[in-house]
Amino acid sequence: MRNTLTAATLESKFPLLAVEYDCILSKDADITVAYRVELPELFTVTSAEYEAIHAAWAKAIKVLPNYSVILKQDWFTEEDYKPELQKEDISFLSRSFERHFNERPFLNHTCYLFLTKTTKERAKQQSSFTALTRGFIVPKEMQDRETAQKFLESVGQFERIINDSGFIKLSRLTTDEIVGVQSPVNPEGTGAAGIIEKYFSTSNCPSSV
Repeated sequence: MRNTLTAATLESKFPLLAVEYDCILSKDADITVAYRVELPELFTVTSAEYEAIHAAWAKAIKVLPNYSVILKQDWFTEEDYKPELQKEDISFLSRSFERHFNERPFLNHTCYLFLTKTTKERAKQQSSFTALTRGFIVPKEMQDRETAQKFLESVGQFERIINDSGFIKLSRLTTDEIVGVQSPVNPEGTGAAGIIEKYFSTSNCPSSV
């Protein structure tokens, strides 16, 4: 019996098409903007401040267009503490604190936020409904440049609302931070890995979503 199965490469199954203008583009024409999020320290926010943070999130979400997807992703990695002893204005107690925790393992937390513009068709899509069955590759809604422009404008408003709250800081990731940078000394060697490479190599794999 002859084997009729065809081999497929990982690249052909990879859902991302490209990263352009600091935006992640999927093969279904979804547009994603990524942010690094700086959250308040644990147990430092009062009840009133929590309500203000919630109000800021609610206000920011309302400016996004229909069929937008919001993903907050928390990455936890075990690292060794590196003290900051080179500061000139560091006090005696702070210096003692830094030395006490020098090279001690701790759980480091990094938070990312992904805002994606999809379509009504994609929102209702099932696993059996692919580009092969619908007859065209790019959804008609995403073929209009005005749709993408309006989404990026609303994303900018979203960022300003959150940053103006004073409790959370959003920093948009650049293309290099998303896909990584090759080493200038050895192009074939390892440079600075982007979040996509970290995700698939599990070097900084998210432990909760």
